[in-house]
Amino acid sequence: MNALAAEWDALDRLLTELDDAQWERGTPLPGWRVRDIAAHLIGTELMLSGEPTPDSGADVTSYPHVHNDIGARNEHYVEHFRGHSHAEVLAKFRETTAARLASLRSMSDEDFHALAMTPAGQDTYARFMRIRVFDCWMHEQDIRDAVGLPGGEDGEPPELSIDEITTALGFVVGKRGGAPDGSSVTFDLGGRALHVVVDGRAKVVESLPGEPTVRIALPRGVFTRLCGGRVDPETALPSVSFDGDEALGQQIVRHLAFTI
Repeated sequence: MNALAAEWDALDRLLTELDDAQWERGTPLPGWRVRDIAAHLIGTELMLSGEPTPDSGADVTSYPHVHNDIGARNEHYVEHFRGHSHAEVLAKFRETTAARLASLRSMSDEDFHALAMTPAGQDTYARFMRIRVFDCWMHEQDIRDAVGLPGGEDGEPPELSIDEITTALGFVVGKRGGAPDGSSVTFDLGGRALHVVVDGRAKVVESLPGEPTVRIALPRGVFTRLCGGRVDPETALPSVSFDGDEALGQQIVRHLAFTI
C-alpha cells in the first residue's frame, strides 16, 4: 500500500510538471497520448471502487489496439476523459487516488490476504495491489518517455515492479525465449541479478551453482521496457551485452515482451 501511495505521488508530481503540449504527446502505447494514460489510470481505480464503466458512445471495439473486453473497457474511460481539460483530468486523478488510498488503508490484513481475481489469475488482493504498482509505474515510464523526462527508477515501486516481472520470467525465458533444457540465464540489471534455470521447465531461482549459459547485462529501464513490449528489441540490442551463448541471449532478448 505504501508503494502504491508513493507511485501515485510520483505520477501526481510528474503530471503537474507538464504543459498542455506535453499532455498531448504520443506515448509508446498504440493510440494513446499522455492524457489517455492518465485517463486509463483513473478508470482502473474507479472500476476497482465499483464505479460502472462509462458508455463513451464510441465503437471502441473497432480500434486496432483493442483486442479484448478489458481493452474495450479501458478505451471507454479514455474516450470519456477526452472531453475534459488537462487540469480536470489531473484533479480527477488526485481525487480518485486519494479515495482509493483511504479505502485501502481501511482494509484489514485479512482483507488483503483474501483470495481475489487478479490480472494474473486467482491470487490474493495484496498481489493484485502489487500488480497495480507495476502497472502504474510502467505507465509513469511511458509518460516520461513521451515527454523526455527520465527518472523514477529508484525506490520501492520500481523494485516491486521488477518483482512482478520476475513472476513471469520463467515462462518468458523457457517458452517465449526458447531456452533449451539444461541451460541457465542471468539477467544483470546493474545492482540486481535475476537467475533462470531450465530443468524440465524454466523457473526463477535465487542463485546458480556455477556460471550461466548466458549472462545478459542491460539497464533495468531497458529490461522493463522490453518486458512491457514498449521498445523494438532490435533498437534495444546495442545497449545489451552478452557473456556466454550470445545467440541464445539475443533470442531471449527478442522475446522478452509479455505484456503491454
